Amino acid sequence: MSKSFWIVIVTTFILVTSMFFIFHRKPQNDEVVFWTLQMSDFAPYIKNVISDFEKENPDIKIKWIDVPFSEGEKRTLAAVLSDNPPDLVNLNPDFSATLAHKGALYEIPENQMTQFNKEILNSLRYKEKIYSIPWYATSAITIYNKALLEKSGIPVPNSYDQISKFAPIVKACSGAYIMLPSITENDTMLKILNKYGVASSSLINSEKAIEVFDLFKYLYSKDLIPKESVTMTLQEALEKYMSGNIMLITAGANFLNMIKENAPATYAKTDVAPQITGELGQNDFSLMNFVIPLRAKHKDEALKFALYLTNDKNQLELAKLTNILAVNDNTLQNEFYTKYDKNDLMAKARVISAKQLDKIQPVYRTQKGQKDINNIINSSTQEILLDKSSTKNILDKAAKDWKSIEE
Repeated sequence: MSKSFWIVIVTTFILVTSMFFIFHRKPQNDEVVFWTLQMSDFAPYIKNVISDFEKENPDIKIKWIDVPFSEGEKRTLAAVLSDNPPDLVNLNPDFSATLAHKGALYEIPENQMTQFNKEILNSLRYKEKIYSIPWYATSAITIYNKALLEKSGIPVPNSYDQISKFAPIVKACSGAYIMLPSITENDTMLKILNKYGVASSSLINSEKAIEVFDLFKYLYSKDLIPKESVTMTLQEALEKYMSGNIMLITAGANFLNMIKENAPATYAKTDVAPQITGELGQNDFSLMNFVIPLRAKHKDEALKFALYLTNDKNQLELAKLTNILAVNDNTLQNEFYTKYDKNDLMAKARVISAKQLDKIQPVYRTQKGQKDINNIINSSTQEILLDKSSTKNILDKAAKDWKSIEE
């Protein structure tokens, strides 16, 4: 045989062998890019979850990136609209709804979401579809001074109507204010109004809304809440609570640690109770969730990891490291969320908070131009408390201004 013949044979063999390895080699691992918001303090926990997941799913790798909270929305918006977004992103529900509205998110199959608390899951619906996976929640409780309560001879208030009824008694018997409501901070007043079924521009000047605003106007005009209530924040209310000037605050369980560290004498007199409610009886809560961008390259793998991260075992472990509430239904049935020692105030607060997640509907949902709406309501609240005009006139203007944002 000629030399050229052997060259052809050898070349063909090399080509065939090369093609065999190209088509039969083991596929490269799918790398899921996973963003969280300022979770670096819990790096050991997250790294362990990632390691366990990768052992169970050797064809999937997780690349974890922790983003500073202040940069979260800006970086996420730029990323999800690019051609190479992260596969799984930790966000709050408000911004998640904004991205869903823009058509930038993958719709999560509802049959994959059976492990979650139903009230929590329903709160994430956008146009009856689900674009988010819940991760963890918080729900404020009533933190109160037992000594001031006993001096006043009243039960712990459980509604704003009782706040109004008991406020004069507390002032007369103890010299303290019943509370300092931070009603001009962010969307606080809107969330209170939501507890009375007032959550839209068409209802903000309704008789029910006027009734709620006038309740706080009464408290303010009769010096039954501090004059600083027109501007003060929850942090400032906490300081007044620690100094014994107010009987109660509505805040997250994490505030108990601040009281214990900064005002141990007040902490010794502190107890906790369920959140103050309105006419509808539901509770406020806050939530963090995950989203999968529509342009993500590894949607199935990202969803698989998100569901692993939120399974009952991993939720319970995270809960024990933090003050958060689990969103996994099985985890919420664990005795960690159902039982407490009477001497463990933090555990009592956790059990109360967890139970509140069973009654959170209807939820106040973020709307178009939410920051502007907050400003309208907060300015109106200040004007009403300061008696700049009748409550009806002020709220008529608020309704008109709010509606203009929607148009």
